[in-house]
Amino acid sequence: MTSTGKRKAAADPAVVSRDGTRIAFECLGEGSPLVLVSSALADRRDARKLAGLLARRFTVVNYDRRGRGASGDAASYAVEREVEDIAALIEHVGGSASVFGSSSGAVLALRAAVAGLGIDRLALYEPPFVVAPDGFGPPAGFPARIDALLSEGRRSDAVREFMTGAQGMPGFMVRMMRLMPREWANLTAMAHTLPYDIAVMGDTQRGAPLDADAWSAGVRTLVLTGGGSPAGFHRAAESLAGMLPSAEHRTLPGLNHGAVMMAPKRLAPALTEFLAEGEDSARTPG
Repeated sequence: MTSTGKRKAAADPAVVSRDGTRIAFECLGEGSPLVLVSSALADRRDARKLAGLLARRFTVVNYDRRGRGASGDAASYAVEREVEDIAALIEHVGGSASVFGSSSGAVLALRAAVAGLGIDRLALYEPPFVVAPDGFGPPAGFPARIDALLSEGRRSDAVREFMTGAQGMPGFMVRMMRLMPREWANLTAMAHTLPYDIAVMGDTQRGAPLDADAWSAGVRTLVLTGGGSPAGFHRAAESLAGMLPSAEHRTLPGLNHGAVMMAPKRLAPALTEFLAEGEDSARTPG
């Protein structure tokens, strides 16, 4: 796959991942480094407001995941390559950083922690694990349906299928979004990366408990959910937080799954409190 991004390609700072793929990013603020990992159908533009708020306390690295924005891509995809992208960014800022991810980006961030990257603290917003057979999550055959639509060149239909099938968005809301040509074009430009996020999720959306051995990360972790989000997100967060050796689950009243873009001013304080707590503890003599 080739990069979809042509925005300011020459001007963007970038790191080169292990496989040679160029990963573009923006760096804001001063303080301990913090890497932001975007969700499906999102690039760094979606987190710019949140990045600006967090930059008051941290050095924020807001990057385009491979295949999106100004970042490059490779001929074939593997989740391990995206973990290596995060590793390259962490190395660029000195070898250690905190990491925040939202939705499937939260699962990618967790995979990076499990892989043993130099992650100081990990903050996750609504990782979309499906831990009970209760109808929450995508329908059977969903990955094959997305692949089929993309192979037929039906990028817009693939985006619609993802929004209704994986995100549970009502059809009328998708139809309203399609009436915004620029925004819809941005989404369809990233449609080819939907299988990437499906691969990141792996077999974790089949309604079975998480495998504690596969997801155990020895990093201080905050798992956040929005009070307005479906119960499935809360079950997943509680399950994950209860399984990790050093984690807590917190619910932020009134927020929903789109909080990174829609409510950054309400999300930033919880992240800042948790991540700054890690800075303070590091300064305290043992």
